[in-house]
Amino acid sequence: MSLPAILGGTPTRPQGPPAWPLADPEIREVFEQAFRDGWWGKYQAGQTERLETLLRDYHQVEHVLPCGSGNYAVELGLRALQIGPGAEVILADYDYPGNFLSVHAVGAIPVLVDIEPRNWNLSIEAVRSAIGPQTKAILASHLHGGRVAMRELMDLAREKGLVVLEDAAQAPGALIEGRRAGTWGDAGVFSFGGSKLLSAGRGGALLTRHAEVAQRARNHLVRAGNIVCPMTELQAALLVPQLKRLDERNQLRWGNVQVLCEAFADLPGVRPFVGPGEEALPAFYKLGMKIDQIAFGLPRDKIIAALRAEGFAVDEGFAAAHVTRSPKRFRQGSALAEAANAHANCIQVHHPILLETPDALRELAQGWRRIHEHADAIRNMMNDG
Repeated sequence: MSLPAILGGTPTRPQGPPAWPLADPEIREVFEQAFRDGWWGKYQAGQTERLETLLRDYHQVEHVLPCGSGNYAVELGLRALQIGPGAEVILADYDYPGNFLSVHAVGAIPVLVDIEPRNWNLSIEAVRSAIGPQTKAILASHLHGGRVAMRELMDLAREKGLVVLEDAAQAPGALIEGRRAGTWGDAGVFSFGGSKLLSAGRGGALLTRHAEVAQRARNHLVRAGNIVCPMTELQAALLVPQLKRLDERNQLRWGNVQVLCEAFADLPGVRPFVGPGEEALPAFYKLGMKIDQIAFGLPRDKIIAALRAEGFAVDEGFAAAHVTRSPKRFRQGSALAEAANAHANCIQVHHPILLETPDALRELAQGWRRIHEHADAIRNMMNDG
């Protein structure tokens, strides 16, 4: 097999990773209309209300509150669910780090629990074992193409009298037993940040079926007649055409992930979070790959460096909170072996390549294969350097 790029060979993808966001003609039309009609600089121009309606209809929920970021939406959701000082919030030790900070922002105490070995998402059994007298809420995130078992989680929450905030920032449009991610919990959160599947550069939204939760959220969001952390009219307008194509693009991404799974089937030391036969419809913001560094033949940092040299956009996964945060800032609710495993052994593949042709996904697998075949030479070269 030819030399990998990091050893002087020709990159598998010399043009580099695909750009994001996409240059959709509909997006250009939004910019042109906003400039032509002058509403891009207005406080209110009907665009946010239009997006609210579309999000309500798409998710079949009664209440949608757009806001300035996904991080703020998490904090807003916790406050709307009446989580405050002294309350405990259970969340996965391996999670988006902003969620840990949002729990602290409302004065609550994070309770860290382990993740499922199968897909490195929140473990329901770990949640059950962590519930204590001060536990009031569960914060459940769908990560890297995996999904939390939401029916089981909601049954447990109802049994124990807890509320659930569902973070679907990485999973817009995903289906879990026929229901959209973000609609299972007492409230759901979405992010529209620059790299997200639905991107407006910045932005977020809180969804709920419950009028009282929505009203409490509005009380926090609107002060003296002004929205504290608003989404702009231009951001809202840019999301509308993307939302209309979300299902189509999620299907394309899922089909290409299955192509990738087949291409990885006999490659030692690497496995996607999900594979052929996964029920319902996942969404892939970043496709999580489980790495066995010994079987693959290289440490994770060297795999990432070699893949980037091949022209692919990859990163480490999240850092486990128990590794990066002071023990004084959380309670450990379960053993955290799988979270520690994910902390050390996850690689994320950025999602734009999942909208390309199946051949592009086979090229990605070929890039991994080249690196594996030359693992000894790469390790020696990088150690010498």
